[in-house]
This record gives sequence, structure tokens and C-alpha cells, in this order.
Amino acid sequence: MGQRRKARELALQILFQYDITKGECDTNGFLKDMNISDEVKEFAIRLRDGVIAHLSEIDALIKKSTKGWTLERMAVVDRNILRAAICEMLYFTDIPPKVAINEAIEIAKKYGSEESGQFVNGILDKILKEECKKE
Repeated sequence: MGQRRKARELALQILFQYDITKGECDTNGFLKDMNISDEVKEFAIRLRDGVIAHLSEIDALIKKSTKGWTLERMAVVDRNILRAAICEMLYFTDIPPKVAINEAIEIAKKYGSEESGQFVNGILDKILKEECKKE
């Protein structure tokens, strides 16, 4: 597994905790005893910070891009995979949006339900077409 994929998976776990606890999250404690590189830690924290900093804009974009779904109705895993990928797509200029989408789909297949990969792909593809001007 690549360094960035590992960081994305860790960020998902951190964001999941943040979401479930309504903002309570001990990232340093979570990452402290893990045998991971500084690069992985730094990217996971960068992604966590980006999502939290832009959470209201990201959630508004998810709501705008989904019909018949509320954020509360989405699986917590899917919701946070979407948040992280949208953060990368919109605010991380060093990552091509299609890379963020592909990574999100693979993580959704691993951590979500059978339908998560398609669900995440559909929403992110719509956002790519409507919101991203980087490509």
C-alpha cells in the first residue's frame, strides 16, 4: 500500500471518530503508537485539518450533489470518504482530482458496503464535472 493511501485511510478513521463524537478527536493519541512514517502522519493530519476547516462548504456541496439523501442518512464511512475526497479535489492543488476520486473509490470498496464504491464514484464524478476547474 502506498504512503498516501495509508494516510487517507488513517484520515478516514480520524474523521470517523470526529464525526461520531461531534468534534471530540484525539488525533495525536491515535497516531502516537503507530509505526508509520512522518510523511504518512503529516498527510493524514493535513487531510483531517482540511476537512475540518472546510466542513460546512464540503457538506453543502455533498447536499447539493445528492438527490434523496441527507448527510445523516449516509453511512458514516461513506460520508467521511466523500468529505476527504472533496477536500483533496477542491483544496489540495498538488493532487489531481481524478486521483482523489480513484483513491476514494478504492477506500470505499475496502471500508464501506457493497454499494459504497459506486455511491462515492457517482457523487464525486458529479462534483468533478460541476465544481472542479483544475483539469
